[in-house]
Amino acid sequence: MNHPDFRVGKRIFATLWKGNGVVMVRPDQQSLLVKSNPQTFSPVKGGWGRKGATTVHLEAADENSVRRALSMAWQGKARKSPDDT
Repeated sequence: MNHPDFRVGKRIFATLWKGNGVVMVRPDQQSLLVKSNPQTFSPVKGGWGRKGATTVHLEAADENSVRRALSMAWQGKARKSPDDT
């Protein structure tokens, strides 16, 4: 798709796109991220966002918040990954 993505096996857990990041977390995790730091995190518009895809506004982000979000996303995909390797 012409942008970097980060995977566990074949499952994408994060991408970089148009100067922002996107993490693939559960909807409940997305809600926590957005509530804790709305300047950094927002749901992706449309259906992907309703399923947990979350924009990371990198210019507003601090390292700890991004690490936390990436860890959530990685762990969620790693649990599903064994059949994808």
